[in-house]
Amino acid sequence: MHISDGILTPEWCILWYVIAIAFAAVGVWQIKERARENLSYMPMLALVGSAVFIISVWHIPVPVTGSCSHPIGTPMSAIIVGPFATVILTMISLFFQAFLAHGGITTIGANTISMGIVGTFSGYLVYVGCRRADAPIWLAAGLAGFIGDILCYVTTALELALSINPNAVMSHWAIYAMGYIPTQLPLAVAEFIFTAAIVNYIATARPDLLSKIASIKGGVSSGR
Repeated sequence: MHISDGILTPEWCILWYVIAIAFAAVGVWQIKERARENLSYMPMLALVGSAVFIISVWHIPVPVTGSCSHPIGTPMSAIIVGPFATVILTMISLFFQAFLAHGGITTIGANTISMGIVGTFSGYLVYVGCRRADAPIWLAAGLAGFIGDILCYVTTALELALSINPNAVMSHWAIYAMGYIPTQLPLAVAEFIFTAAIVNYIATARPDLLSKIASIKGGVSSGR
């Protein structure tokens, strides 16, 4: 999810930026609306944004593969503050992370697509689907974290294949994805655990802080 400058072609950098900005525009509008309705929304947004920054810049070694990678934190953010707002938090995090040798300025659009849009919305939709199926909050949140994490890196692999190997996208997508998955799988399990734990704790202690979808099926006060 941290593609550096100079790897993607200018055309793809521009396209990913355009898509990311479209999602961000909706995010800005939703943040303004929710801030008017709830005075505590902006402080919560700042807190969750800090969490996304720290989680996604956390360089974790994976002994099984001898490499390092990052969790993403955006599925958790989507459940708490909403998916479109999470796109904004992702873009801000990626901007500052670029100055820490994680990603780049020209690739903020591409990295937002993988981490802030695909990772966010896939995880959020999994959460919504699980809650509507009456799954416990901890399980719904954990699966959201796990699937969002994996799909983020599968998307990064696709972005690389589209730009670097335009004549053999599918085969190179598979190659890049297989390079990511062994390293990312243990971190996706970790993302399952911390997303489940954090969301379940908030649902039990402060259900009013969760986005509206958290109340689907079972109710949040019971932790179900």
